[in-house]
Amino acid sequence: MRLIMAGGGTGGHLFPGLAVAREFQRRDRRTEILFVGTEMGIEKRTLPKEGFPLATIPIRGLKGRGLRGLFQALYGIPVSFFRSLGIIARFRPDCVIGLGGYASGPLLLASRWKGVRSAIMEQNLRPGFTNRVLGWLVARIFTSFAESAAYFPRAKVVETGNPVRWQTLPQVAKGEKFTLLVFGGSAGARKINSSIVDALQRMRELSTQLRVIHQTGEADFAAIKAAYGSLPFEAQVFSFVERMDEAYARADLVVCRAGAGTVAELTAFGKAAILVPYPYAAYDHQRFHAQALQERGAAEMILDRELNGERLADRIR
Repeated sequence: MRLIMAGGGTGGHLFPGLAVAREFQRRDRRTEILFVGTEMGIEKRTLPKEGFPLATIPIRGLKGRGLRGLFQALYGIPVSFFRSLGIIARFRPDCVIGLGGYASGPLLLASRWKGVRSAIMEQNLRPGFTNRVLGWLVARIFTSFAESAAYFPRAKVVETGNPVRWQTLPQVAKGEKFTLLVFGGSAGARKINSSIVDALQRMRELSTQLRVIHQTGEADFAAIKAAYGSLPFEAQVFSFVERMDEAYARADLVVCRAGAGTVAELTAFGKAAILVPYPYAAYDHQRFHAQALQERGAAEMILDRELNGERLADRIR
């Protein structure tokens, strides 16, 4: 079987696709898989380490750009579509699966043009506009939440849950200290980074009982690493955690955003969490994810506009 996995940009889109790709190859080692993404997405640095080939197209988002950037993004749409046609012609896939992210749309449209069967993986509870439209063009729609079916042709929907990126969950030795895992997604989150440092300043009396694993993202790494130098806590600070499965396994409590991939991973590991939904996510989908876990007693939610060190310290205590 030959399979194209199209999309990425963020870990929330890419990692479920990686999980599915590995499972295809586990079941049949002859399966050939090509990922298609962009030069700027997380797939560019992640896929070579995972042993999967990557083709790229020049698609970009349209929002938040100046006039020049807008023209470049508009130019990239037809170029990406025709490049997608070429990728399909050369690779000759049996199926194209859209993972979400900018690269997903052109590949799915090209697969429809070429008569290749296709499907989408919808990680979010409330699908974005693009996937709602693409849902009418593909053969199957794999959803993470039962509520998502209301936005698609119901006969095409299969509720699968959101695949996590690890086939087995690691067994690690936990330390005596209560372990707090902090991250803001694969790119980090400045509001969470600054708030957790402020919270720890207010919790100095717990320094002998609490340790921290903190993924900051590249942009804030140097500043947050330096800030921990003035704190009495045992802390491991990384720009990016490669073995996130081991970090989850060691954690007693997680402070993080509420992307679909993160929510699935928290559920798989059975970890309690303080969720801070990203306020600018399309259709406010992270808030709905956080509410879903909060209603089930698995997490507490703090809205981004209400997040500060004092409130975070109170919740952690």
